[in-house]
Amino acid sequence: MIEGGPIPDSGSRNQGPGVSATQTVLEARSLQKTYRSGEKNLAVLVDASLSLRKGEMVAIVAPSGAGKSTLLHMLAALDTPTSGAVYFALKAIETKNDAAIADFRNRAVGFLWQRHQLLPDFTAAENIAMPLLLRGEDFASSLATARKWLAEVGLENRADHRAGELSGGEQQRVAIARALVTGPSVLLADEPTGDLDEQNAWAVFELLQRLHREHGLTSLIATHNLALAAKCDRVLGLEHGVLQTRTVAAGAGGTLGGEAS
Repeated sequence: MIEGGPIPDSGSRNQGPGVSATQTVLEARSLQKTYRSGEKNLAVLVDASLSLRKGEMVAIVAPSGAGKSTLLHMLAALDTPTSGAVYFALKAIETKNDAAIADFRNRAVGFLWQRHQLLPDFTAAENIAMPLLLRGEDFASSLATARKWLAEVGLENRADHRAGELSGGEQQRVAIARALVTGPSVLLADEPTGDLDEQNAWAVFELLQRLHREHGLTSLIATHNLALAAKCDRVLGLEHGVLQTRTVAAGAGGTLGGEAS
């Protein structure tokens, strides 16, 4: 069960340990997203506002189709809002500047998809190195960094295996390493355990928690699973296109069976 209401001012929100309300890393202000469907407009986001503070791990819980992916895509500058704005380090993201957008995506934010989106014919190390190569780093150093990240996620012995030869859990670990290889300050994860069985889901989530702590990340995890959300510092709900604060009942944390509704 989840309870809550509209998001209050940032200074009064629940905070993770040692987090200052003034250390806002990523912020969304009154995001709206409307799609044209035939003769009608479909409003996916109506008034989505949030502030992510340095060091927080925040969950957004909502059922499938509620707009979680749309919100994360806009926070990562993968999509543009109909109205409203996204701010990184207190500066508005320049949505009309292609070079600035590419730099933001490559350096500031790491994005983790539900489906790993790996290139099956490339090795695990090559997949992880791709973001570094895209920003102009040489192949040898990019591959060396990729191998270090494979060790971080416990897959150093799988570096030269093609992505298509890895299990689902291994593929998602490679995707985590790829999301973080550029050293972003923010991790946005869109249903990162949605395609995994219960054992692998917990293993991947616990890995995300460890990397979040060890690398000083600010993390936002979209999920429909209350058990995972209960382990985060703060929980938001997305209902009818509006973000609200949520309290996840303690009983939701014991199993992966609980889902948002």
